[in-house]
Amino acid sequence: MEIELGISPSALAAIGLLFGLLIGSFLNVVILRLPVQLKGDWRRDSRDFLGLEPEPHEPVSIAKPASRCPACHAAIKPQHNIPLFSFLLLRGRCKSCAEPISIQYPIVELLAGLLAAYFVYQYGISSQSFYGLVFSYSLLVLTGIDLHEKLLPDQITLPLMWLGLFANLDGTFVSLNDAVIGAIAGYLSLWTVFWAFKLITGKEGMGYGDFKLLAALGAWMGWQMLPMIILLSTAVGALVGIAGIVLAGRNKEMPIAFGPFLAAAGWVAFVWGDKILAGYLGLFNF
Repeated sequence: MEIELGISPSALAAIGLLFGLLIGSFLNVVILRLPVQLKGDWRRDSRDFLGLEPEPHEPVSIAKPASRCPACHAAIKPQHNIPLFSFLLLRGRCKSCAEPISIQYPIVELLAGLLAAYFVYQYGISSQSFYGLVFSYSLLVLTGIDLHEKLLPDQITLPLMWLGLFANLDGTFVSLNDAVIGAIAGYLSLWTVFWAFKLITGKEGMGYGDFKLLAALGAWMGWQMLPMIILLSTAVGALVGIAGIVLAGRNKEMPIAFGPFLAAAGWVAFVWGDKILAGYLGLFNF
């Protein structure tokens, strides 16, 4: 369903860009605070289970405490918290202590803005734009968290999978049958690789969050896109890993997060997968 507003696609894209910048600021909060909140919950639950006294600490959630500099803990004023523009005006440094601000902030904000501009330009104000942005922003948050923490929280992967199935109840992207099979096949394919690798080497090659993320991607795009996603993510992940070892002297025993590669490959498949498949099959006149 699309809502007609009588606005040109270019104007919609500009509005989408500004909207996305604001959303990007919130996504940064989720990326940084959700793992802290989860760890606090896990510690509290563990202490409750063991019958220990609660730890005295300031509770952290998505909403609290207010934004502040991680170095000097000075509160960030509203005029210094404008997405992207504040980073540029402050030249990437805290106004209070001049410590460098993480480049993650403007990157996530800019990506969120560009994603919103892209979807509203292509699909207008429609259910496809809404679903596309929820899907894309979820992958962006998962990528940021996995890069920081080597963690893909169930609080994001599982709702993403269920939302994909819901979106395909009426075949928004693929048939419900393909979506259900995609979710099952996505989970079981990496689950099988995980256990085969563990039986052969005695080591765990990936985490369970990767299974759930691929299940979510299968729920959105159907089982047909899974081979492309696995191939792209594995190839790029291997190249990055080899480059890190050869060029940066990275320890080959040190694990790397696979979630960002799955997320990037999943987004490419979501946006351009049909064209890529059509082009590939066209080479062989299928």
